[in-house]
Amino acid sequence: MEFLLNRYRNVTVLVLALGAQLFLLAYQVKSREEVSPIRVWAVTGVMPLARLLDVIRAHTIGFVTGYAHLMRVSEQNKSLEETVARLKMENYHLRTELSTSERAKTLAMFAARTPSKTIAARVTGRGPDNSKTLFVDRGTTDGVQKNMAVVTPDGIVGRITAAYPDFSRVVLITDTNFRAGVISQKHRVHGTVKGQGHSVCTIDYIQNEEKVEPGEWFFTSGDDRMFPKGLPVGQVKAARPGKMFFQEVTLVASGLQVGLEEVLIVLDGVHQGIPSDEAVALNPKLLPSPPVEASETGTPQAIRGGVEATDADQILDRYRRIGSAQGHPFGAGGVPNFNIEPPPPPRPAPAPASTGPQTGPEAPAAPPVSAPPALPAAEAEKQP
Repeated sequence: MEFLLNRYRNVTVLVLALGAQLFLLAYQVKSREEVSPIRVWAVTGVMPLARLLDVIRAHTIGFVTGYAHLMRVSEQNKSLEETVARLKMENYHLRTELSTSERAKTLAMFAARTPSKTIAARVTGRGPDNSKTLFVDRGTTDGVQKNMAVVTPDGIVGRITAAYPDFSRVVLITDTNFRAGVISQKHRVHGTVKGQGHSVCTIDYIQNEEKVEPGEWFFTSGDDRMFPKGLPVGQVKAARPGKMFFQEVTLVASGLQVGLEEVLIVLDGVHQGIPSDEAVALNPKLLPSPPVEASETGTPQAIRGGVEATDADQILDRYRRIGSAQGHPFGAGGVPNFNIEPPPPPRPAPAPASTGPQTGPEAPAAPPVSAPPALPAAEAEKQP
């Protein structure tokens, strides 16, 4: 048997292949399928491998595509961040320039309004005691001298303690060695402002009997011969009687409430008056009265004191006429019926006609009297 298989091996394989083919053909005819079973088996066997390869391909290509897209997005994000940073810097510089321009405009307006001769200076640095001294870019070459006043439109800042050719040193009002004569706006109380090393100063030498109110403004009095009279110093934060003879008055310096970048140095001070705390009476421009409109009854608006009545005046006049028609005295209790139509307002009576002769410049001129016509001679003889 083994000999026969070895000898007729090729024939045996051929017979087996033909038999398998005939079997498959018979199975296909019996099941009436258009696809051969061998193809179905082949596809079924190969399909898992194909799916695995497709998944690997999709993930690989998707990863590469996503990575490339992520790189492009990262580059765009970096470019946008650079653009935003550049725009922020430009916006900051523009706002700084605008703020500087506004401050310079305010200083120029104040310098033009004040009678004192001033010069603008820019703050270039601060001393080690940040809250006490600073440096400005004006010096002796610009006419700056020691003990000159340094101010802003909001109030005094300090005084020059050292002047050099190109810059000067300023001691602020908050320095403990700073002194300046002040006077209150409302009660005209004199005192001396003194720095305390921070934003709040004190006012010394105000007796307990003198009146100082919180919120009251203090101005320079000119007694120190450095600050011209009439410059604002600050507002009183608190005032209470002291243990000895003088009150304990604390003041908030108005000139230091906003950051200092530009200041004015008073080269030649001129004393001014202390402004009154009362509101200045202005004469504002008023619009003309609105045109006279017809009311609900067809009559024009009432005129009160030479001024046309408003809507509120019309309503009040309507209620008064309703109450008068119902005999209701307002203020005596009860409410009249406001739903009825009020009687029309009385019309002004016409001026009476003049019967007697009128004199004066406004009297009408009398018509000229003509002489009667002459009669004929024959009729004149018949007349008695």
